Amino acid sequence: MRDPQPDFHPVSGVAEVLAPGVRRVLAPNPSPMTYRGTNSYLLGTRDIAVIDPGPDDRGHLEAILRALMPGQRVTHILVTHAHLDHSPLARALSQQTGAPILGFGPPEAGRRPVMQALAEGGLVGGGEGVDRGFVPDQALADGDIVQADGWRIEALHTPGHMANHLSFACGDVLFSGDLVMGWASSLVSPPDGDLTAFMASLERLQTRDWSVFHAGHGAPVLDPAARLAELLAHRRAREAAILDALTDGPATARALADRIYTDTPAALLPAAARNVLSHLIDMTENFRVEPDRELAEDAQFRRL
Repeated sequence: MRDPQPDFHPVSGVAEVLAPGVRRVLAPNPSPMTYRGTNSYLLGTRDIAVIDPGPDDRGHLEAILRALMPGQRVTHILVTHAHLDHSPLARALSQQTGAPILGFGPPEAGRRPVMQALAEGGLVGGGEGVDRGFVPDQALADGDIVQADGWRIEALHTPGHMANHLSFACGDVLFSGDLVMGWASSLVSPPDGDLTAFMASLERLQTRDWSVFHAGHGAPVLDPAARLAELLAHRRAREAAILDALTDGPATARALADRIYTDTPAALLPAAARNVLSHLIDMTENFRVEPDRELAEDAQFRRL
């Protein structure tokens, strides 16, 4: 499989300067879902905000603390979303530094009713894994401002990849978590992922001018407007492919993924099926397809 960012090879545990007051420390958790690993960001020159402390890894905790220079202290720990590769280290970092943990809420916060009903019916998420124990010390609502010496962040509720997903705007710089990445499109795995919300979040970001997105995984996105347009077009093309495949008759999400994702390694097909399911749920709500029974992972869908 082609490497999407062959020039992106940061060394885990080493703080790299991306811009004045912005550093990245890569966590040692590479995988097909996390690419080189989780990007933890240190924002500020005196009061430091750590954005996405990452997985529960003692070595990564030590790397973040080692990155602090004389006179610097961690004052805020900001979490984009409660996946196991982003949030678990927050508690240990808070205990070490005394800094509060800020996020939108627990994993299910922000779910739409249709996704809550699926969760109550037994559908569980896939992919990165959910940090079920995550609870922030301070809940951030959409539009809330967090600031300290030298920086000011606006919290944007950007659900889609996960219901409690936040992006953090610092001027025209956005820490975009897993909503927008350059190396891959985001996994949208119901009931935690929601394609309807995902598309709305991307369209919302299009209403502002951005200079760069610092993503949860992979290299910085240097042309945010182009990437947003590309991701929206990709999802719309995927929807068209699903509808086209359904002209041959009803099918499950997994069967459709096997037919559509022909270049995807077998190990990633379950995640691909979850992406297809997210489209089918969206199209059910928009009366473009219909399941043979209540919405479920193994339901057969037909085109209307």
